[in-house]
Amino acid sequence: MKEVIRGLPSSAGVYQYFDAAGKLLYVGKAKNLRNRVKSYWRFTPEFTPNGAQGPRILKMLHEADRLEYIVVETEGDALILENSLIKQLKPKYNILLRDDKTYPYIYIDETVDYPRFEITRKVIKGKNITYYGPFPTGGKALIDALYEVYPLVQKKSCLREGKACLFYQIKKCLAPCEKKVTPEAYGEIITEAKTSIVKRKNLISTLEEKMTGLAVQERYEEAAAMRDSINAISSLSISSNIDLANELDLDIFAILNGDERGVIVKLFMRGGKIISSAYSYFRHTHIFDENEAYKQALLEFYTIDTPNVSKQILTAQPFEDAQQVASSLSARFDKKIKIHTPQRGSKAKLIALALQNCEEHLRKTQSDTIMEQKIADLFDLTVIPYRIETFDNSHLMGVATVGGMVVWDENRWDKNAYRRYTLHARDEYGQMKELLSRRIENFKKESAPDLWILDGGQANLNLAKTLLKEAHVNLDVIAIAKEKLDAKAHRAKGAAKDMLYTTKGLIELKANDKRLHWLQRQRDEAHRYAITYHQNKKRKEDTQISLLNKKGVGKATVKKLIDYFGTFEAIENASAEDIKKVTNKKISNIIKNNNS
Repeated sequence: MKEVIRGLPSSAGVYQYFDAAGKLLYVGKAKNLRNRVKSYWRFTPEFTPNGAQGPRILKMLHEADRLEYIVVETEGDALILENSLIKQLKPKYNILLRDDKTYPYIYIDETVDYPRFEITRKVIKGKNITYYGPFPTGGKALIDALYEVYPLVQKKSCLREGKACLFYQIKKCLAPCEKKVTPEAYGEIITEAKTSIVKRKNLISTLEEKMTGLAVQERYEEAAAMRDSINAISSLSISSNIDLANELDLDIFAILNGDERGVIVKLFMRGGKIISSAYSYFRHTHIFDENEAYKQALLEFYTIDTPNVSKQILTAQPFEDAQQVASSLSARFDKKIKIHTPQRGSKAKLIALALQNCEEHLRKTQSDTIMEQKIADLFDLTVIPYRIETFDNSHLMGVATVGGMVVWDENRWDKNAYRRYTLHARDEYGQMKELLSRRIENFKKESAPDLWILDGGQANLNLAKTLLKEAHVNLDVIAIAKEKLDAKAHRAKGAAKDMLYTTKGLIELKANDKRLHWLQRQRDEAHRYAITYHQNKKRKEDTQISLLNKKGVGKATVKKLIDYFGTFEAIENASAEDIKKVTNKKISNIIKNNNS
């Protein structure tokens, strides 16, 4: 490693430290690779870590055995690549924030005579588009409230119909489709509605009156739905008396590290008023690095599709790479973006407000993940597994082969993150390899979790560890399987116990152990999810087989086609010539005529 460091170029780039086992320890970026990496070490009288480094980096350097680097053109490129690699590979000594969600915005296109408000999560093409937001929560409730309170064009299809409909009769629309309202008069309503998006007091008052009216009419379900909408809109922003005299747009980020978890608070000010806010937690607080945290938070939040990006970003703490991040974001959005930490005045009060909310979120959050901590202790995991992905595959005699991934996150099922996979491998080992490989390929978009749980035994555990090592991803793995009785391992075999396979060896827990119950719950949810998909897929394939049988294609021929092409979809898309090669001209004609 010493010779590699001495031979480093003076170019911008990214460097990676690995331990003796090939495990990725740390990813960093540099404007000048030679100078940056040399600063970690002392070369005389012997090659040792530089004692001036912080304790986290010193610990990493003592474990480091090998260095690799990637040369890029600019420091900005290095910054983007560093962030991508940290997210994808989960190095041991880099902090990893949770994936940031793409928040919805409300937008309106005023190039048309009778515009409507719509929801978007990306930039909409157009010359006269106005965005409002972002709205981390409550955006849907807010836009629904606008259509409830103001007589706007309720549906996209309304104007195309050219005839007044039910909305006109119940006084929720002024029937511009029949020109019963002029564009100018409609524009005045739009102006009022636009004001209500930012100044929501009157909007909420009107909704409360409607809710009371519904309750009086004993329409309790509708009243309750309206109450929920009011609560969602009310919770959009943090209560504050801070209003800037000039109508500034500001994004405020505050990050605070705690003992068990850290928190990120974001405030969004538009036109001098805080219109929405959001917060999220992160773990691995023992390796917290403020500079890394702010870099990740900003680069992950401001994707290329983000609409309505503020030109000023305030951070609660100054951080080393602020200027480089600002430069990268400016290039990304083709406008000058500034990042700074105000020390006095109303902007400093906004920072204080964000930090106050950080402290409140840390205070009220008690540890609700005791079981995950017990699992980490039992299996000697590298981190407490707050986010877990569990895998299972399902098939019947090689038919309708599918895989399922379920996700446990912060003590609940994250059903939006569940994934289904159509698999093509014939054997169960190959199916699991395909399933895990496809998930690893997607780590660039959706970061790796803290733990994988696999349905299966030692072979699947070894497979996962090999695939992860080849991809240089740090991730703990556990496999759970029934012990073999009479050379078989059936789920339903009552006397069979669940065995736990880990990198530390085989572990057997008593049947009443709550840790085992927790792991079984993860496995069973993955099995339920996979088998449901399998049953649906098999039902569909049975229908397709039946249709082919009726056309004169026998079961043996169908099997031959599936064995060759893999799926019914592939058969459908195959050319007549390819089908003829597998079967004969008659069968090819039947299938292609059937498709047409």
